[in-house]
Amino acid sequence: MPFQIHALPVEPFVELFQMTDEALATRRICRMRVTERDALPCRVSLEDARAGETVLLLNYEHQPAQTPYRASHAIFVREGVERAQPQPGEVPQALRHRLISVRPFDHGDMMLEPDLVSGADLHTALAGIFAGNEAVAYVHLHYAKAGCFAAQARPV
Repeated sequence: MPFQIHALPVEPFVELFQMTDEALATRRICRMRVTERDALPCRVSLEDARAGETVLLLNYEHQPAQTPYRASHAIFVREGVERAQPQPGEVPQALRHRLISVRPFDHGDMMLEPDLVSGADLHTALAGIFAGNEAVAYVHLHYAKAGCFAAQARPV
């Protein structure tokens, strides 16, 4: 079954970039200037931030379900980007060159058989997870080294 990867919407983050560093700090958000290439993946653009760009580092509740898997973690968001809209079956570059934790969830928001895959193998892994498996409602993708949420995949 085909899948589609979904980035976070940009709207919840736009006003944050207008805030002062002091106001951001009261929300436990850090504004950072990117100094290293391909180190900070944006969850809205699904691209790595470029040197010289501004990003926000903030805690984001990526799993709001009222189950034991409810979770939040730190994410990066680049300033001035649009929401990525990958085509069905497309795996963005920011995911393809990292180790990815693949976490399928059922329709009751309970995790089913998580796995670790090379980003280069992510397309094959997601296609296999969704192929004929109606128990899987969606898959959370996490950058395995830092453990933080990357994106969500859903069947198309």
